[in-house]
This record gives sequence, C-alpha cells and structure tokens, in this order.
Amino acid sequence: MTTKKTVRTMCPMNCHPTLCGMQVVVDNGKVVSVAGDPDNPDSRGFLCVRGRAAAEVPHNPSRLLQTLYRPDRRIRSDKEYTRGDWQKITPASAMQKLVEQLQSHPPEQFGIWMGHGDAATNYGTRIGGLLARRFAHLYGSQWWHPAMICWGLGGFGLGLTGLAEVHSMDDMAEHSELILLWGANLDSQPNTAPRLKQAKKRGAKVVAIDIRQTSATAQADQTLLINPGSDAALALAMMQVIVKESLHDQTFIEKHTTGFENLTTHLQQYTAEWASAITGISAASIEQLARAYAAQPAAMIVLGGSSMHKSANGWYGARAVSCLPALTGSVAIAGGGLGPRHGAPSHGQGLQHLQPEHPTRCVSVIPDQMAAMTQAMLDGKIQTLLLTGTNMLSSFADSNRLREALSNVPFIVCHELFENETIREVADLVIPATAWVEQTGCKMTHTHVYLMDQAIEPQGDAQSLTTLLQNLADELSVEGYFPWLSEEHMINAVLDHPATGHVTLEQMRSAKGHQALQNCGIAHADLTFPTPSGKLEFYSDAAAKLGLPPMPEYSDVKRDKQYPLVFRQGRTLTHFHGFYDHGRALPALNKLDDTPMLWISPDDSAQRGIADRDTIRLFNQRGEFTAHASVTDKILPGTVWMRDGWEGINRLTDGSAVVSDDATGIFAFSAGQASFDAHIDVERVDQIS
Repeated sequence: MTTKKTVRTMCPMNCHPTLCGMQVVVDNGKVVSVAGDPDNPDSRGFLCVRGRAAAEVPHNPSRLLQTLYRPDRRIRSDKEYTRGDWQKITPASAMQKLVEQLQSHPPEQFGIWMGHGDAATNYGTRIGGLLARRFAHLYGSQWWHPAMICWGLGGFGLGLTGLAEVHSMDDMAEHSELILLWGANLDSQPNTAPRLKQAKKRGAKVVAIDIRQTSATAQADQTLLINPGSDAALALAMMQVIVKESLHDQTFIEKHTTGFENLTTHLQQYTAEWASAITGISAASIEQLARAYAAQPAAMIVLGGSSMHKSANGWYGARAVSCLPALTGSVAIAGGGLGPRHGAPSHGQGLQHLQPEHPTRCVSVIPDQMAAMTQAMLDGKIQTLLLTGTNMLSSFADSNRLREALSNVPFIVCHELFENETIREVADLVIPATAWVEQTGCKMTHTHVYLMDQAIEPQGDAQSLTTLLQNLADELSVEGYFPWLSEEHMINAVLDHPATGHVTLEQMRSAKGHQALQNCGIAHADLTFPTPSGKLEFYSDAAAKLGLPPMPEYSDVKRDKQYPLVFRQGRTLTHFHGFYDHGRALPALNKLDDTPMLWISPDDSAQRGIADRDTIRLFNQRGEFTAHASVTDKILPGTVWMRDGWEGINRLTDGSAVVSDDATGIFAFSAGQASFDAHIDVERVDQIS
C-alpha cells in the first residue's frame, strides 16, 4: 500500500511579488521532492533555485527541533559577556519560563519583532504578523512592523505622491510598450522574468537603470549605470525635460493631480546637465529617456523593492520616480503606471485585519523605527524580546550598536527553524518553528490568494507562531485573543473580504488551491488615490507638516575622502537576506554561494593591488568585514556591491534614522528603516590558491 501523496502549496521563500506555486511529494510522512506547480496561474510551473532548495528544509540535520534554554547568558564586564551552555527543556517548561519572565515586568516592556525569514511562512497574507499585532494590542506590549526591514522607505516616497498600487505581471506582459526596470533586480522577483520576455517578444522595449549590471540588464535593450543614491536626480531631470518640451499630459494633470504649478517652477533647476554630473549618465541619454517615456502611454516603471531604498536619501528616489507617471498621464491604463514590486498593494487586493476596535493597551509605545527600537533596548525599556522569523543581528544596520542593545535585554526568545548568530550570541530561549509544510496557511500575490495546506506533521518540538501566541495568551489570560474555533476558522476570518470573494480554505481545496482576486490587474483603476486630496500630489502637504520637502527633491550623497568606496548590498538568485543561517544550512544554496564576494571595478582593484578572488578586508570607522574580491566591469568605479545577509556585514553600515518617529507611521506600513549607508575602503589580505 503506497503512502505517497502530492500536496499543492506555495514556496516558503518570500520573494514577493513573485510567490511561486509548489507541488510537494510526501512519502511516509517525509518530504521527498518539490517541483513547480504548472497549474499555478502566477508562476505556471516556474521554481527557481531557492525554491528547489526548500526540499532541504524539513528534514535537515541542522534544523532546530528541540526547545533550548541557556541560563546565565551574559555576565557583563566592560561590554563583554560569557555564555552558559544550552540545556534541552520541554515546551511546557519553556512556556513557564517565558510567562514568569513576562509577569515580572509591565506589558509595555515586552517587544515582538517579526522578520521575513525562516519562520515567516504566510507572506502576502501576513497572518503571523496580524496575530502578533493582535496579541500586542490586547496585552499591551510592543509590536513593530516588519516592513521597515525591507521596502518601507520606498513605500513612504510613493505614498507621499499617492501612487502606491502596482499593475500585475500579466498586464506588463500583455500591454506595456516601454518598461523601465529602475533598480529592479529580477533575482529578487524571478518569475517576473518570463513576463518580461513575453513583453519583449511582443515588441516592448526594456531599459534597465541600476548601479550594476544584473539579471535585469541582461534582458534590457539599453542599460544605464547610475551612481548610487542619485535616482531622484535622474527622475527630476526627466521631469524637467518633459515639462520644458511640453510632453506632459495637461488634461490628466488638471483632473487628477495637485501642485503642478509649483512643480514647473521647482523643476527649472534640475536640468539634464545638472543630473549628468550627479548620476554619471550623459545629458543626451537622460533627455532621450525622458522623451521616450513621455511618448509612450503604455510605459511601465518596475521600481526596485528594497535595496534601492536603503540609503539615507532612498525615499527621495521613490518620491521623484512616482511623479513621472502622474506627469505623463500613464496612470490607470493598461501597460502603464508602476509594475510588480515587492511589498506593493494592487487594485482589488485586500484582507480583513484582526485588530480590535479599541486603541492599543500599550501605555508607552516605542515607534516603528529601527533606531528607536535599538535605543529603547539600550535604555532598558525592553525586558523581554520575542524574535520570530528574523536574524536580527543580520537584518539591522549598525549591528555593533544593536549587539550592545540586545545584550542589555534580560530575556530574548527566538522562534526559528535554524540557528543563526542572533541565537548564538544573545538568545536565552529557543523555540523551534514549524516549516511551511507542517502548518496550514496562505499566500497572496497581486492577482490570487493561495492555500498552503499542511503536508506533514510538525517534527520534534516545532510549533507554529499561531500555536505559540495562542498558548502564551492563554497562560497570561489575554482576554479575547483567539475567539475562533480553530486555526482554519481564524484564517477564513482573514480571507473574509470582498477582494477574495470571501473565499474559504475549504473552497480553495476544491479549486486547485487558489482563488482569483476581484482584480483587474491595473493599479488605481478608479483614479482615486490614497492622499489627503484624493489626487496624485506633486506638492505634499503631509510631507510639509512632517518637516520634509513637500516637493520631490534630490538629497546629495555625501562622499568620504578617507573611505572613498560607496558600499551597497542587494540580492542574488542563490539567496535572500539572512535566511537559513545565511543559506549555509541548505547544501544546494551553500554550494552555489558559500563565501562573501565583493564586486569591485578593475580601476578600484588595480589601485589597491587586488586581483580577482583575493581575500580582502572591507573597513571603515565602524568596523571591518572579510570577503573575497570579484573584479568586474559590471560595476562603476567608486561603487562596490555585495549580496546582503552575510554574518557581520552590517558592522559597516550607518544605522541612523532616516525619517522622524512621527513620519514612520503615516501609512499602514512602517517607514522606520535605518540608513544602511556605508563608505568603506578595501585592502588585500592574501590570495586564494
């Protein structure tokens, strides 16, 4: 009698917006293989190397399967601390220790921080985040929005203009005639690539704008390499050309925008010649791009979702770029507007929230701001910290300061699949997390919601975040936390929204595991916008009230003569943030990407006597990091680049607040990401044989 079955689910890697369908083959309670799901209308059978490596997660010998407790984590002396040995304890004992700790201090001294990583298996529907926020709301503890780690600053810039929604991948494939891949790395959203090829086959032209040549530039008809942090300058100069040459859509502007008269005066200073000196792109190329963009109504901008916005002026770029479609009227039409992007909403997309109607019971709210969180820990305002799905020491900028802050928190709980440096260095209690095949959940793309049915039983002590928070709420007598009859009823409550057609899990089980959203695939199709005026805003009163520039502007990237190389981070097809202990826990990924490689130009490497594959030291006033050199002409002199997520990489980055605490919460997400800016120098250590 065979025990083999195939379960339709979604890939656990959180590569939004290109979440991919997956078929998991289970035999005798074990996952034996994974493959792309050909019936998934978004991914259509596609599954990249990250997704295929997911087969190595459930039964991995490195996986955390036992609850661990470490007494006497730190004995501090001059900022040094020693660690006790890990002890295996029961889940019940772990819950008792956590409850006793929480009962020893006020609720507002308990913080919950969720990342996008190993244990975050419901991306797109964010069920774990909704539950964690509900718990914090009712108990009175801190909860910080996960968006700040990734796309929050970009969303902030877009939100000020009001152009937050994006078109679907299929709209791009079928209707766009000009596609600007502006900082959009296809390694981050890999199944956008087939739609891009479909558009090109139709005759669409593709222009890539980036600080380096990427998989996106390989698909482009034209590539413009731009100096880091100068995206706003390019967008402003394009607008200046469009207005100067009367290429704008006056009718659309009069009906659907505010502040155009202010903008025309404001733009006079931002000439193509001015922008050329800043961006490194010739004035002629800037003018040519502006004319081409304005001439084509079905022109779509696919904007970078994360890395582009991590600098101190990152949101300026998103703000300025989002004004381009408003200027040309390329909004709410097939093939126009903004294209698929990480963390972006789309027209007709929605879920029910789980927040109670009354205000949060937290009596002293710490802002959704990286710098504020770190300072609160340094000030002793957090006595207990629950981290789930995040390697915080890898994710936050200025990890040196964060490490000191975390060492000041008396009790840290990590809910994870694999060990990482946050666990190794600062955790007191480790609660193993379920893998995606060991729990029921959902994911949502811009066009569909998908069922992720449980395929195997949880292994060892592994428990889902739902179970962990429900048990914690019961022990602490948090009234009304989980009013649903079961986890499935709770998920159905989240899905009970007009956008999903009020679909249930049971209905999706009988319909190939998915439900189409009530979605035309075109952003802002009703031509109403989420701004105070209900229009797209060239001039933002909301920004002015926050003490920020009300008009799109360029903020200069300061150079450092002592550390002359601008350091940037991003993603590769072999990895994603610091997931799975920097990918080292999954042999397939570790084999492909087993060591930090710094992209450096031939000019910069020759000046320092560095050859390809040399061992090098990256350093600045904050710290140092060891890597290997990848000497390449795919990056401009003066800029260096590395895949993000490596252990210790953020010893080099700034960590300063980018916007004020008041500004971080003006939208539904958080814009509290710190600056990841770093100016460094590099020197040769030795040479690899």
